[in-house]
Amino acid sequence: MALALVNGRVLLPAGLRDDVCVVIEGDRIRAISSEPAAEAERIDLAGKLLLPGFIDTQVNGGGGILFNDGLSVEAVAAIGAAHRNYGTTGFLPTLISDDLSVVARAIAAVDAAIEAGVPGVLGIHIEGPFLSLARHGIHDPAKLRRFDADAVELLSSARHGRTLVTLAPEEVDPAAIQALVARGVIVAAGHTDADYETVRTAIDHGLTGFTHIFNAMSPLMNRAPGAVGAALEDDRTIAGIIVDGHHLHPATVRIALRAKGPDRLMLVTDAMPSVGTTETSFTLQGRHIHEEDGLLRDDQGVLAGSSLDMASAVRNLMAQTGASLRSAAAMASAVPARFLGLAEETGTIAAGLRADLILVDDDLNVVRSWIGGREDLQQ
Repeated sequence: MALALVNGRVLLPAGLRDDVCVVIEGDRIRAISSEPAAEAERIDLAGKLLLPGFIDTQVNGGGGILFNDGLSVEAVAAIGAAHRNYGTTGFLPTLISDDLSVVARAIAAVDAAIEAGVPGVLGIHIEGPFLSLARHGIHDPAKLRRFDADAVELLSSARHGRTLVTLAPEEVDPAAIQALVARGVIVAAGHTDADYETVRTAIDHGLTGFTHIFNAMSPLMNRAPGAVGAALEDDRTIAGIIVDGHHLHPATVRIALRAKGPDRLMLVTDAMPSVGTTETSFTLQGRHIHEEDGLLRDDQGVLAGSSLDMASAVRNLMAQTGASLRSAAAMASAVPARFLGLAEETGTIAAGLRADLILVDDDLNVVRSWIGGREDLQQ
């Protein structure tokens, strides 16, 4: 039976509308109309906000589980369930730099999760191990390695969903980047000490993204624009940004938004296992990570991902920059969908697209959610 979501404030690409209903049939949005079809079951949204579900391309963990330690369908499902409570209806489980055998197991786990129909899994994000030693951040330096020919085969071996690979352009030959892109892999620069020219060359060879812009990358200097300068300048690329109040100063967020615009900047969480739990510590590849006032660090004070969720990222962006709900929500939905090549599938509320939707109150607390037209009855 078709469902008609009525009496809500619906965020369409053109803006908020309170005079339309969203009709769902199967896993798709059948129509945006002024009146629900007679045969549809009505769901009263009670004046709340209906938004496109959020898409997070960088989810290291959640619900007490670190993806590196939980390479199974059950672990992926638990991570997704934890983030769904905060509006994430699509995500990429993200593997932090590890041995290549672990990379292979991670790809297999995500393939299996998609085959099993785990809600929201859009593919995998492999962050490393082809990163800069100078900008390794929380990644274990012992896990980093040079790129070789076999890596192209491994990184392009997923059978389902999208594969996003974060690498340091100075560690990878431009031809290898081109080969990955030719096989359907999305390539982003991150944890990189590359100069501006090296990054520009990588872009010319198919690199389209930047992983957590400003963090763990060569900065913008007066005579050395670095990776940050290349990211801010180039309008062919989309940059992920962590707006948690810890990774970046609010002024830096405002500068990024002015330079890239809301169409080429996407919100990410870089979330760790602490999201969705009351836990304040966990172990990352043998290192103790602890949380204090929302800030995750190891015992040496190095930032270790975040405890951020997507609903909070949207709230923070609006508070720090004055961005509208329309722009902030798009940076959490339409922009990452376009980055992943899924704009014709999800990311906005439009007829024909998958019914990935969230119902939120005025404070952006998630009340209900649908992934592929199916409601999460556990919320």
